Amino acid sequence: MATVLSERSVQASWRDYLELTKPRVVLLMLITSLVGMFLATRAGVPWTVLVFGNLGIALCAGGAAAINHVVDRRIDSVMARTNKRPLAVGRVSPAAALLFALLLAVAGMGLLLTFTNALAAWLTLASLIGYAVIYTGFLKRATPQNIVIGGLAGAAPPLLGWVAVTGQVTAEPLLLVLIIFAWTPPHFWALAIHRKDEYAKVNVPMLPVTHGEHYTKVHILLYTAMLLAVSVMPFAIHMSGPLYLAAAVLLGARFLFWAVVLYRDSRPHAAIKTFKFSIWYLFALFIALLVDHYLPLTF
Repeated sequence: MATVLSERSVQASWRDYLELTKPRVVLLMLITSLVGMFLATRAGVPWTVLVFGNLGIALCAGGAAAINHVVDRRIDSVMARTNKRPLAVGRVSPAAALLFALLLAVAGMGLLLTFTNALAAWLTLASLIGYAVIYTGFLKRATPQNIVIGGLAGAAPPLLGWVAVTGQVTAEPLLLVLIIFAWTPPHFWALAIHRKDEYAKVNVPMLPVTHGEHYTKVHILLYTAMLLAVSVMPFAIHMSGPLYLAAAVLLGARFLFWAVVLYRDSRPHAAIKTFKFSIWYLFALFIALLVDHYLPLTF
């Protein structure tokens, strides 16, 4: 008890507020947003859009993450992975976190409306509401399909980057959204298996809790196979070339390998290893898209 009280008496630092924004998650989102921007044109992205567009997206994403901290603070205080978060230990109050989230969202929307276009700004706001309100506030506790349904909000960044440059929604960025949408369930369900007991303890109906590990592993395998098929579609529609195709097949095969390892439980800590590989998979896949897009210009 004394330890808890001493933690609660510590004044919040800038690091606590930075943690509220989930910077690692936002960084991965910005990578996909940047790729969306550069894939939208070969003429070069205007520096104002590149800098202030991504900053606006990052601020809105950080605001959504801060709201997630507020809504999940009681769950976070119980789970080992999150019990040191600023709200969970009381270093930041819910009111202060909500005000911080509002300031981030308003600043982000202002930058997007000023330096990009209205469509990009409103799509970003819709993504913020989808994650912070619909997923965190409702879906997460309502259905074991929470990750599947709520995954659309997290899949939006490449579309946001594309629209920030072009002002239009076309098939290409929607395909990028589909890739991340298919990636999200195997990515997060692997973590959910690793943390199954903690989710059960806080009554969050993650798939491994409601349907068991075997059922979840089967669905991870199915979604990973679907992801492999979806990931080669940019080549099929002539959005990318053979370099990306090779990368997509190799990366997808490796992801499928980990999904099989997880299904068979043939290696120690397979769930968390699958989760960690999935992060590198998405990063490498989008970098391959970008390199493939610009490589012909160097010859």
